[in-house]
Amino acid sequence: MKQGQDNTTHFGYKTVDANEKVGLVADVFHSVAAKYDIMNDLMSMGIHRLWKRYTIDCSAARRGQKVLDLAGGTGDLTAKFSRLVGDTGQVILADINDSMIKVGRDKLRDNGIVGNVEYVQANAEALPFPDNTFDIVTIAFGLRNVTNKDAALASIFRVLKPGGRLLVLEFSKPTQDWLSKVYDTYSFKLLPTMGKLIANDSESYQYLAESIRMHPDQDTLKAMMEQAGFEQTQYTNLTGGIVALHRGFKF
Repeated sequence: MKQGQDNTTHFGYKTVDANEKVGLVADVFHSVAAKYDIMNDLMSMGIHRLWKRYTIDCSAARRGQKVLDLAGGTGDLTAKFSRLVGDTGQVILADINDSMIKVGRDKLRDNGIVGNVEYVQANAEALPFPDNTFDIVTIAFGLRNVTNKDAALASIFRVLKPGGRLLVLEFSKPTQDWLSKVYDTYSFKLLPTMGKLIANDSESYQYLAESIRMHPDQDTLKAMMEQAGFEQTQYTNLTGGIVALHRGFKF
């Protein structure tokens, strides 16, 4: 959803001042960081791991490349990229939220992933990297939380090398009406309840459900990527369109 002419934007279903959204989203992820991985497994019944594995497969990452895992959170994609690019490559886990970075850094270090991974607190709308830096940029389940998605896509385009690729893994619009109805019931009834029981936080998971509904659908996001300059853009619906993987290249 684009930022409005009156400098307002959406925080879930609420309309808020655009300058406030970063702080509001930060509060959500400070709250859920410690239970984030557990809730991901419960919410998706473990299927998020398959979505992420497919993203890695589509990245064609190879030894020696430089990868930006944007909104990298607790580091699921970073861990896999670290092994693929090897000691001659580099992976940067970037996230706007320092609580998520701390959880991710501790988890990866506990799993012995050190050396070729760096951690950077960064806003996707204004990435603190030089032009033409990365072979691959991924953003998994993070773009919907960005205030100005057009600015973020432009920033990503800038830091990609010519020939580099962007992969956006994000919740999207189910392709079947019956699935939409089931998904709505799950999202707005069960999800906040699970958040309350597991993370002692129903409001954050209510926001997450609402933010998914406010995120651009598959074709709209594809058009936004093309507007930012990406070419050969395409998307693949996963799990009936509940999630979609968008891909695009910088030439």
